[in-house]
Amino acid sequence: MARWTGTWLSGLGAAGVEPHAGGDWRGKRLGLPEAGPGSAATFNARLGGILVDLVVATLIGGLVNAFVRDPSFATKQGAGIGALVAMYALLLPTAGQTFGMRVARIRVTRLDGRPLAFLPALLRGVLVVLTVPALITDRDGRGLHDKAVRSVVLRA
Repeated sequence: MARWTGTWLSGLGAAGVEPHAGGDWRGKRLGLPEAGPGSAATFNARLGGILVDLVVATLIGGLVNAFVRDPSFATKQGAGIGALVAMYALLLPTAGQTFGMRVARIRVTRLDGRPLAFLPALLRGVLVVLTVPALITDRDGRGLHDKAVRSVVLRA
């Protein structure tokens, strides 16, 4: 009995499912370097980038709502969400990164290294807003939103 509880209480490593065991690193399966520019971005960098993006989108949404007479709650929320999706749809194809990604020193590219097109960037932005696809990641650090548009987040 102790052995059975030891496997799940000790974490994935005790069960032999350690995602980075044996010299593996995030992005190795994708041919990315272990560290430095072009390597897979860390969770902390991605989180920092989205937090900055949320602040910027909230400010843009507030500016939009300043011009709306007596905005409803849905209008207030929709302006911020729309601003976030628009930032992803417009900035990822042109600059390869949003404002928050620039601060966090990360960027988004397709798996072949080219920038995302408008529609995949728009879809990625919508999936980021839904939050759950961004939280479910594989051992390379790619969320479901990245897999849906065949993208990867790299260190810049």
